[in-house]
Amino acid sequence: MAADRRRGFRSAFRHWRSGRPFWGGLLLALGGAEVLFTMKASLKVVLHVGMQGVAGYLLPVLMLLCGLLTLVNPAQRLFYSLLGVLASLGTWLTSNLGGFLVGLLLGCVGSCLVFGWLPDQEPRRARRRRRKEARAAQGSPLPPAPPAGEPA
Repeated sequence: MAADRRRGFRSAFRHWRSGRPFWGGLLLALGGAEVLFTMKASLKVVLHVGMQGVAGYLLPVLMLLCGLLTLVNPAQRLFYSLLGVLASLGTWLTSNLGGFLVGLLLGCVGSCLVFGWLPDQEPRRARRRRRKEARAAQGSPLPPAPPAGEPA
């Protein structure tokens, strides 16, 4: 009973995740959280809060919100990704070198993943299956080689 419920939850989560830039939004939100936590860290390593403290807290919160809003509303992903990468790059100056570079890199990579996500692209497994079926229909296990005069 519990295994069926778990399997149903995993299937529902996979279906939900396939309709949005999940990994990009998650990385962007984690980058914002990391920058925010390094600002509040009680370490002797923390350099300074920077720019009177307001921008130092505003940019990581903006990164966190952009990541979460990307997951909730993927239709506006381009706006959120551009805002997220600008906020990530802004943390270099305002928040301890972008959370000691970790938050800055997470935010930039997450924003790039969100920006590059295509909602109407065929899933990778279906593309592989289609290519394999096409090769099997041709009777050749390898794709045909291009003619000698044309580049590959």
